Amino acid sequence: MGAVAKCEHSAASFGKYRRLLTAADYKVVFDGATVKSSHRNLLILARPGEGRHTRLGLVIAKKNVGKAVQRNRIKRIVRESFRQLPETSIPLDVVFLARRGIDDLDNASLFTTLGEQWQKLSRHASSTPQGNVP
Repeated sequence: MGAVAKCEHSAASFGKYRRLLTAADYKVVFDGATVKSSHRNLLILARPGEGRHTRLGLVIAKKNVGKAVQRNRIKRIVRESFRQLPETSIPLDVVFLARRGIDDLDNASLFTTLGEQWQKLSRHASSTPQGNVP
């Protein structure tokens, strides 16, 4: 049996350390979001995280995106877009929420929109004071 050496996490991976895993993780972001980035097809909420890495949670409701194949496509694109973000000095816990009509965007448009929203979120996060985090 071969041993696999554990190395420092790659920024391009999307392991458990980069995900919001529990309902409590999501609740903390919903209840204490200090940074928001909004678009007609999506909403991104964030707050300073307690870990060393920025973490992502996805909320893509069936009522907003009816077909599973579309929900899965959106998840793949959001994760890929998130993976390509540079590490920030302030680790954030981020929740991505899909709104109605997001499934009408093609892959390239969605990827571009996400890039714009990540930049907007990053600008807001760097200008938000971090001292009042509960």
